[in-house]
Amino acid sequence: MKKFYLLAAMAVATLATNAQEKLFLSTYNGTNIEKFDGKLCDVSVSRLFFKGWNTISLPFSVSEAELNETFGSDCRLEKLIGAQAEGNAVRLNFQDCKAAGMQANTPYILYYSGETTTKKISKEALVSNETPSLSFNVAGTDETVTMTGVKTKTDGAGFYGILAIDNGDAKFVKVDQTTNGFYATRCYVQLSSGNNKTLVTRHSAAGETTTIDAITSSDERVDVFTIAGKKVASQVPAADVNKMQPNIYIIKGQKVLVK
Repeated sequence: MKKFYLLAAMAVATLATNAQEKLFLSTYNGTNIEKFDGKLCDVSVSRLFFKGWNTISLPFSVSEAELNETFGSDCRLEKLIGAQAEGNAVRLNFQDCKAAGMQANTPYILYYSGETTTKKISKEALVSNETPSLSFNVAGTDETVTMTGVKTKTDGAGFYGILAIDNGDAKFVKVDQTTNGFYATRCYVQLSSGNNKTLVTRHSAAGETTTIDAITSSDERVDVFTIAGKKVASQVPAADVNKMQPNIYIIKGQKVLVK
């Protein structure tokens, strides 16, 4: 009898050890996920997605296959890769990254072509509590642009976001004092100068040839490779790349055309 009780106790302990915690994410006020950080959990999130461009940042990764299953195979996922001055405006350079999937705590823009509806993602995933943000120097200026994922409902006054009523384009507009701010799992953009400029968006395909200004600041030092992978320059100022022999180079994993 004692042996039976011992085996039963061991079985219960094993089940308790293997049982994963469940995490239901609030897409309104947000969820305190600090206690789930670094744990493999059964995660579930339901959120309203509008037809067109939406911003999104989740505390777990979502594969390309899972994105296609949830939003359709024609959905698009893009990540901010740089910014540069364009007259009196600031151009945000986004690049397709769906093949790599959505990484935990990274801000993205996502294009959904279906009708506005609630979409649900449920899966087993490793949860991360890191800060979801990307920052870049605005090439040619002393300004910095930062795209941040929202963990908890945030007052959006002065920040830039994509309005649901005008999201056919990934147009970031300044939020005024009358709005309700940003809800959890969305993203906003801010400028270090005080957010008083117009933002324009440029989309590029995965691996598409771009300019050096789109992926780095002018004072950054970079390694330069040929398409074949041969290093032709080490830690040169990014501003000097445009003085190199005309060619297509690989810099920071991106193709850069020097004319």
